[in-house]
Amino acid sequence: MHTLLITGPGGAGRTTVAAATALAAAQAGQRVLLLSGDPGDPVAALVGEPGGQPVQAAPGLTAVPADGVLVARVDSGEEFREELVALQERGSALLGMVGARPLGAEELTELPGAEQFALLRALRRAAAAPGVDLLVVDMPPLHRAVATLALPAQLRRYLARLLPAERQAARALRPVLAQLAGVPMPAQWLYEAAARWDEELAAVQAVVEADTTSLRLVAEPGPGADAALRTGLLGLALEQLPVGAIVANRMVPQGSPDPWLAGIAAQQEKYAAQWAGDTPVLPLGHLGRDPLGPEDLTRLPGAEALVPQAPAEASPARRAWVVEDRRAEDGVLVWVVPLPGAHKRDLDLVRRGDELLLAAGPYRRIVPLPSALRRCTVSGAALADGELRIRFTPDPDLWPRRP
Repeated sequence: MHTLLITGPGGAGRTTVAAATALAAAQAGQRVLLLSGDPGDPVAALVGEPGGQPVQAAPGLTAVPADGVLVARVDSGEEFREELVALQERGSALLGMVGARPLGAEELTELPGAEQFALLRALRRAAAAPGVDLLVVDMPPLHRAVATLALPAQLRRYLARLLPAERQAARALRPVLAQLAGVPMPAQWLYEAAARWDEELAAVQAVVEADTTSLRLVAEPGPGADAALRTGLLGLALEQLPVGAIVANRMVPQGSPDPWLAGIAAQQEKYAAQWAGDTPVLPLGHLGRDPLGPEDLTRLPGAEALVPQAPAEASPARRAWVVEDRRAEDGVLVWVVPLPGAHKRDLDLVRRGDELLLAAGPYRRIVPLPSALRRCTVSGAALADGELRIRFTPDPDLWPRRP
């Protein structure tokens, strides 16, 4: 199965492009599952009226056939209520010890962030759906999409720090330790819950980083979209998530005798050409109005080019962060971090123990240092040609001496 994640700056038409991609792929003979978390279900309205009874596309994921496409919508509120009720049931003994009263499902209202978790869980389930060639995911707007895709790795790091797995080895000593400390030790169910969460987050992370998962950005060429794309691409580069293509949406035809339309078309062509310098650009023409259904989607100029060339089409390779050994020339090791489009003012970095905190614009990522760099001190950094080159000087007290 090929998984296609579609996002872009707000108002750029990403939902329309996701629906058009799914519909064009279905008409080309592919078995398509379209997943959306938008409230109000706008994707289903674009693809067409339901053509059959709901089906279970994957365990825990219901989809409705519509014009040859299986359409599944994420209900984040229901997902939140089910998860919290299940968590209360698993921790009922602990809640009883502290005198807490469990909350009923009918009184639960989803909290901020529930949409992200629900979408990621649905993505994991949809990626395992049998009998599907192409999974198209209508992601949130670009800034939120970057944060959502980075969430599994971030949460796994938090779990490893707060509830390290090796502590479970001390469970046999817990009664003795509790007597010595005078306080009860953490309940075993907490570690078991952490293990379940880590397993599920690892599964989602594997889908996001798989070779069969690709990312497309949708933008209407212009100065505002150019700035939003630059920031979003910087965040994606920081997370090492490559972009397969940019859909230049609502392109106005060239050659209009109207000076106003000709000016818009020239501006769009200018920015689309700039974007094509680094990433393939798929132009999608303007219909002259907002598409309202499957007939309008099929009339969009260039819609047929949205279909991936093959169900197993691979995404661009993740760019590795290479460590260059320049001890012989300069006495340093250099960690090369590709950040295309970055400016010096966007960047910041802080060494903390065996980790490095990198900030690029509004995005932050904490990454573990490669083993060789843990025995070094950070001696400087420079940005050139879209690469952040961080210099590390070996610490004589930690670096092995040559005989």
